[in-house]
Amino acid sequence: MDSLCSIALFLSSLLLFLAKSSLSHPLCNDLTAPFNPQQRVTFCQFNGSVCCNSLEDLELQRQFKAVNVSGSCSLFLKSLLCSKCDPFAAELYRVESESRQVPVLCNSTVSSTQSLANVDFCARFWNECHNFSVTNTPFASQAGDGGNNTSTISDTWKSRNDFCKIFGGASDESSVCFTGQAVSFNSSKATSPSPSGICLEKLGNGSYLNMVPHPDGSNRVFLSDQPGKIYLVTVPPEGSGEVLKIDETNLFLDLTGEVHFDAELGLLGIAFHPDFLKNGRFFASFNCDKVKWPECSGKCACNSDIDCDPEKLDSDNGANPCQYHSVISEFFTNGTYVRPVEVRRIFTMGLPLTTHHGGQILFGPKDGYLYFMMGDGGSKGDPHNFAQNKRSLLGKIMRLDVNNNVLDTKAISKFQLWGNYSIPKDNPFSQDKNLLPEIWAMGVRNPWRCSFDSERPSYFLCADVGEDKYEEVDMITKGGNYGWHYYEGTLPFNPSTSSKISNSTAKIANPIFPVMWYNHSEGSASVTGGYFYRSSTDPCLYGTYLFADLYAGVIYGGTETPVGSGNFTSSHIPLQCASDSPIPCSSETESSATSPPLLGFVFSFGQDNNKDVYLLASTGIYRIVRPSRCNLHCSLENTTSLPPSQQPDRSPPSPSSSKRLLNNICTLVINFLANWYFILVVM
Repeated sequence: MDSLCSIALFLSSLLLFLAKSSLSHPLCNDLTAPFNPQQRVTFCQFNGSVCCNSLEDLELQRQFKAVNVSGSCSLFLKSLLCSKCDPFAAELYRVESESRQVPVLCNSTVSSTQSLANVDFCARFWNECHNFSVTNTPFASQAGDGGNNTSTISDTWKSRNDFCKIFGGASDESSVCFTGQAVSFNSSKATSPSPSGICLEKLGNGSYLNMVPHPDGSNRVFLSDQPGKIYLVTVPPEGSGEVLKIDETNLFLDLTGEVHFDAELGLLGIAFHPDFLKNGRFFASFNCDKVKWPECSGKCACNSDIDCDPEKLDSDNGANPCQYHSVISEFFTNGTYVRPVEVRRIFTMGLPLTTHHGGQILFGPKDGYLYFMMGDGGSKGDPHNFAQNKRSLLGKIMRLDVNNNVLDTKAISKFQLWGNYSIPKDNPFSQDKNLLPEIWAMGVRNPWRCSFDSERPSYFLCADVGEDKYEEVDMITKGGNYGWHYYEGTLPFNPSTSSKISNSTAKIANPIFPVMWYNHSEGSASVTGGYFYRSSTDPCLYGTYLFADLYAGVIYGGTETPVGSGNFTSSHIPLQCASDSPIPCSSETESSATSPPLLGFVFSFGQDNNKDVYLLASTGIYRIVRPSRCNLHCSLENTTSLPPSQQPDRSPPSPSSSKRLLNNICTLVINFLANWYFILVVM
């Protein structure tokens, strides 16, 4: 049984690996966003943004001339070379999963994801070009003889089938392939049913900023509040009528002695290392007061490196410049015990003012690096233009390597780092030496709640709080500049006439505008980022990006149409509370079944290991539940949702049950493989 189980688990993991891939939004091969070149490209002509500048365009033209091909094959080869400039080049070349010199050539009947769905480009390329030499072409690197002067495509790959097995592929729901033309999408494709509303149940009355699922995959989550307390809590099954049981006397970790809590200051982020189950490492991002805690001391973000003198700054809310700091600390636990002091100080930076310092931390799901969101430092309009200063970490998304336990003294000295971390070698500074090495993206005002899509890790969305008129959600990419303080939303930011702020936009060559935004109306004034909904609980919400406004108490849903295009539309989604909610969502004088829940301030969102999404509000914790519990209609609910009695047990396994659990898993996997065999072979 054990050996059969091992084989079954291996085959199932292989099958899942082959079945799943990611669909990318517009993205270049170096994972940066497409841009509008300062000088027009003349060889590879695209409308709008591209992934090649004029010099790269000239290099592709030189490469094309060196091949010395003529006739109809020349058109095919030119289009293939120019695919590197396509705004979707990263997906055509599958850069997140493999290393290719040739894009995936369409070679089968593809779905309607692309408008040129019936083009078998691989077969056509073979028919026209199989007799030309692979020398000086992208095919040379995969030719067995290295592509000598006499090798042709048909010499190396003996048939069209052999050639297309290597370079071909299909366009489906999870990828795109190259048709010989710029990638385009069929906007008329049918989409999933739109949600008629969101049904909520209230699970608790406390106010929290962070909810992180336990890395063991169980139904436990970590909750943290702004004053500095972290709890480990078991989440009850949906519809069970149970509430979150939070034991104030049994904290997972108490940081209230280190954390300075006030308005926008406090414990702002928690994150668990990707190998937490093996190494027990977790991290907390918080603010501290150096007057009250001597260990709260670091370099001021306002310093001579950026021509800023903290002594010339006015006090803010009674605090001196850089009295408060942003800190990332590392802690250790063996699963139940937490070492009560920090293991290592990862990052410390003095804050010039008391607002706009983000504070969230996340580990990248694919690269394993720590992302740190930092605002512009405060004050109206970012008067010092910190967000656009490449030598400042204010107004930036940072990307740090905390995977090495050994202190990298050389890197700290070379780069004048702000703590005990290393720099990922592919951070944007490798291409722009003017950037501080920690910077992944810039030009944000106050990023408040970011997340990676669990199904498409390249979709890294951050909500960025606006100034006077607009709130926005940005798609964060390597080296991206999101415009602040020259732009607010999609429009130039116009400071008041009495302001000393420059409103010139000439300094930004290629600002990246938000994928979703809304203006200040009906009480809206501060965006709160959320998640792509990936739970089966409400299938009509599946794939929708959920976000909120702090003050308005409303939820927005962002839909990408067509999927993979990077084009989003957003709208307000009505909220209702389930009549059988464990805790009533509204006041005693209002009917929770007919009135929208009184959320108060929507501080943040949370997610558990079941991908269910939670609203963390000033009035409590709310979970998104099955639409039918609020009499909302979703045509997909009965086919994809399970009632509470049939939901799997996600409680943490005990050591005594591990053997039985493994046998049960093996039985399920073997049955799963048998069914797949029947579908693939018999049918």
